[in-house]
Amino acid sequence: MQCRAGCGACCIAPSISSPIPGMPSGKPAGVRCIHLDAAGRCDLYGRPERPAVCEALQAEPATCGDSREQALARLTELELITRA
Repeated sequence: MQCRAGCGACCIAPSISSPIPGMPSGKPAGVRCIHLDAAGRCDLYGRPERPAVCEALQAEPATCGDSREQALARLTELELITRA
């Protein structure tokens, strides 16, 4: 599956505990990453500064669903389930 154009759910819903350029403490769940551009694309995509957790996250029907709204809901649910 390819990422849905303009979605950006994976850059909003999950928390990121590792440092991100410009976000040295990572990113809380539900907060838009500062590297998500207006078109819903990651400015760090393909760059060495991109966090490993972001590299590992792949678009899949189970997490992305059929729409941006489903992706946000499913990723938010996964965040809550896996919260330590």
